[in-house]
Amino acid sequence: MNQDMSVDGVYYSLKNAKIISTFLGKEHGCFTFWINIEYSGGSGQGAGGICLDDVGDSGRVGNARGMELLNKIMDVVGVTAWEDLPGKYVRVYWNHNGIGSIWNILEDNGVWFDQFIRGGQ
Repeated sequence: MNQDMSVDGVYYSLKNAKIISTFLGKEHGCFTFWINIEYSGGSGQGAGGICLDDVGDSGRVGNARGMELLNKIMDVVGVTAWEDLPGKYVRVYWNHNGIGSIWNILEDNGVWFDQFIRGGQ
């Protein structure tokens, strides 16, 4: 796996990280998730904040693509429950604007968040 990558003209670096906490719920009326990671040396970053639902006639409703993303993240990390993510080691492509993707620590298996939501993965 390459250490550095450019995706859609945006430059990312690859780092090993540990998932320290997660959030799955509503934020600003949107059903979303957050994965908070820690790099060696103590710095950290969060990934997520992506709406996993849509606005329907009677309010917000879940969508299949959002559920697929949650499932893909769990598959990439190697867990069967969202609650099991904290404590797991991963690799992330990151820059100072955020985390673009999360990858299995040992295998070449990952997900780019924006591309997944747009239907590119």
